[in-house]
Amino acid sequence: MIEELHTRKIIHVDMDAFYASVEQLDNPELKGKPIAVGGSKERGVVAAASYEARQYGVHSAMPSITAARRCPSIIFVKPRFERYKEVSMQIMEIFKAYTDLVEPLSLDEAYLDVTENKKGIGSAMRVAMNIRAEILKRTGLTASAGVSYNKFLAKTASDINKPNGMAVIMPEEGEKFIEQLKIEKFHGIGKVTAEKMKKFGVFNGIDLKSKSQEWLHSNFGKAGLHYFKIARGIDHRIVQANRVRKSIGAENTFSEDLETEKELLNALQPICEAVAGRTRKAKNAGKTVVLKLKYNDFSVQTRSKTVGSYISSFKDIWSIAVELLRTPELPNTPIRLLGISLSNLEKEEIRYGIQLRFNYEIEED
Repeated sequence: MIEELHTRKIIHVDMDAFYASVEQLDNPELKGKPIAVGGSKERGVVAAASYEARQYGVHSAMPSITAARRCPSIIFVKPRFERYKEVSMQIMEIFKAYTDLVEPLSLDEAYLDVTENKKGIGSAMRVAMNIRAEILKRTGLTASAGVSYNKFLAKTASDINKPNGMAVIMPEEGEKFIEQLKIEKFHGIGKVTAEKMKKFGVFNGIDLKSKSQEWLHSNFGKAGLHYFKIARGIDHRIVQANRVRKSIGAENTFSEDLETEKELLNALQPICEAVAGRTRKAKNAGKTVVLKLKYNDFSVQTRSKTVGSYISSFKDIWSIAVELLRTPELPNTPIRLLGISLSNLEKEEIRYGIQLRFNYEIEED
């Protein structure tokens, strides 16, 4: 039975190739060209790729040297996080003009609960259309949106007509939509898990729905309950607005699992750079570095170290992060997410939080 709670109206807004699009907006010479934000032809990791670059198979978290091999004409652009944050705040202001129930997931995407909105618009689809139009008018950038009655379906819908598109999944359409959805299109099911499911004959939502909770738990661990629920359209998560931030962090979910030490270190570096940048911007420092590891079975592990004095620099954060990655040993299970946070802060604040994330292959297809 599809979820009974159909009273909510949830919108998921996702900017199209955000970092790359900002660079193309600010520099007209880059428009229509394959660009990679971050890295260089010789070293580093791609933080984001334009749609023109993606046609060559370039994506986020890819080593820059691989990106250059796949697309010899690619242009590497140095990230400008302050500029991205500036544009992001303009977008968030547009969201807040419609509802206070805004949950930012990163600089370029957010959930909005518009069940009751400030403009008194009864149609969530109309709200989403207005928001996309205002974003384009104010920033010159395009956004895609998904509209439905829960977060899972809204997030899934926002990917359907990307870029610069919108999709709506009505309550009466939810069950059929999920049954026909290809398993690799389920938000929260990565490439490795999707391939494993296919080996069990699970190719779409109706196949997933046919599996019992016990079977899913036996084969996919704790994530099995999540799969059991989303196959039935069950997602009771609410849109959480102002979050208490007692740490400064960044994380990345990868389109392909990381297995080697080199892959892990390459992916960890831009995350540590982002944390150091945010800490510097906040004029803050912390004593505890926390490494978050999410494995391909969706289990999560954290490792932390507390030092005697406050730190804020990339060098210090990176040094401890590498130590945590290797202690007590390198992960021996494929990693789908890495995160770094700095806590035990010198100045703790209650903030309207936006968490940096660098995964644009998944979010901007």
